[in-house]
Amino acid sequence: MTANANPTSPEDAIDPDKALLPAVQRVNEQRVRTAFWPKIARVAARVPFADRLISVYYAARDPETPLAAKGIMMGALAYFVLPTDAIPDVLLGIGFTDDAAVITALLATLGANVKKRHHEAAERALKRLSGD
Repeated sequence: MTANANPTSPEDAIDPDKALLPAVQRVNEQRVRTAFWPKIARVAARVPFADRLISVYYAARDPETPLAAKGIMMGALAYFVLPTDAIPDVLLGIGFTDDAAVITALLATLGANVKKRHHEAAERALKRLSGD
């Protein structure tokens, strides 16, 4: 794997020219697999778009979602889980605005791949996370 194939910055994780490279997909998938649920569990109550994030997660894991869409979705989710990004998540009030922009742009372009079943699974997951 070359240095260029391994995303080293948050921007690399969502760069459309890189997100579909197999090596980058593997890195993004690994980041999401290990860090998505722990992070969403910590921040779901503070992130008003948590339901959309989780819906995208389920769509990205769905075997029926086209491979290209999955690659971009995993890149967006990897951007969310990265500890450093354009606006650090620890900044109260604005820390998640860049993540919200990435998910909003993703849904504007690939939203047709996020099906009703993904939204329903996200609702159930949020209920479990909130203890309802």
